[in-house]
Amino acid sequence: MVSRNLESTLLFNLAHFPATALLGPRQVGKTTLVKSIQPQLSKPSVYLDLENPADRAKIGERGLFLENNTEKTVILDEIQRLPDLFSELRGLIDRQREPGRLLLLGSASYDLLRNTAQSLAGRISYLELTPFLLSELTDATWQAHWFKGGFPESFLAFSEPVREAWMSNFITTYLEKDLPQLGVRAAPAMMERLVTMLAYQQGGLANLSVLSTSLGISSPTLASYVDFLERALLVRRLQPYFTNIKKRLVKSPKLYLRDSGIVHHLLRIPDFNALLGHPQSGGSWEGYVIEQIIPLLQPHDRAYFYRTADGAELDLVIESALKIKLAIEIKLSDRPQLSRGNTIALQDLGNPPLLVVTPNALSGQLNRNIWVCNVKALPQQIKAFL
Repeated sequence: MVSRNLESTLLFNLAHFPATALLGPRQVGKTTLVKSIQPQLSKPSVYLDLENPADRAKIGERGLFLENNTEKTVILDEIQRLPDLFSELRGLIDRQREPGRLLLLGSASYDLLRNTAQSLAGRISYLELTPFLLSELTDATWQAHWFKGGFPESFLAFSEPVREAWMSNFITTYLEKDLPQLGVRAAPAMMERLVTMLAYQQGGLANLSVLSTSLGISSPTLASYVDFLERALLVRRLQPYFTNIKKRLVKSPKLYLRDSGIVHHLLRIPDFNALLGHPQSGGSWEGYVIEQIIPLLQPHDRAYFYRTADGAELDLVIESALKIKLAIEIKLSDRPQLSRGNTIALQDLGNPPLLVVTPNALSGQLNRNIWVCNVKALPQQIKAFL
């Protein structure tokens, strides 16, 4: 079984907060992680899958079930299926406020976040489980991980036809069943066209008016769909960094589909060699590396990109306490060359340290303020700077 980086943080939160919510897309490994840590919990636990009718029946008499398990950690999987449960959970916690009372698993729908924020404010911590990170796969190559993506069933598939079939079924099920259950009112065919268009523009600036025209819907409607995909942890919206410098700055965010395997499936890329030759290989690589970096950041760090109308740009800038701690440039080359726009952007931002991330280049310092590393060395390099 793959050891997940989030395991120690999850155990820490359960030891210190009355309720913990573990969020993530379907089939990302939430249930597997929780079942693996059950023997390490400080008290006995009881697990219910709320998609299972038999388990839902057990909690039909909610007050009775919850009161009968006050000495256990109650684990409720697919909690978004019972949104009216949260007010009762608050009462349960308040009558016996101690760590590890509840562990809630679910997709990050608007209703789930709203209900927990309103009903369990001050009582709950949130954690996000991503698909497999490269740093969690000790024997994996970056080539396989980038091409297949990090969803466990995709990455660990026995063969490429099996992986392709799983990915096709996953996307269909998500669009036709899961997203409507989580509150999306769009037709599945519309959502499939939208995510496919996002794949073809991976890492591009969000031009919602162009996308909405192509889809034949209004810009506000499209914006609501993108918002939902972001809350469902399928899309990342990377905001531009604004400073007080007197330059015309790009104000539109960038949009990325967060799993590279989904991107490549939607682009109909059959193998790694075809990926290297695809026009979207650079955008896919950029999004892939960003997803490896952001889980490594500290809670107070914020990630942005920087771009001016004159072409000065950096793929990522990491800010903390109103200061740029690190700039990152992502290159699909082991002999990276910085552009004039990269140099100007660094000057605009006060010449912070720059880390250039490549597929395979040996880690080292290029000059006084610039370092290079390969993607597998990212955890050590990010830790050194942050």
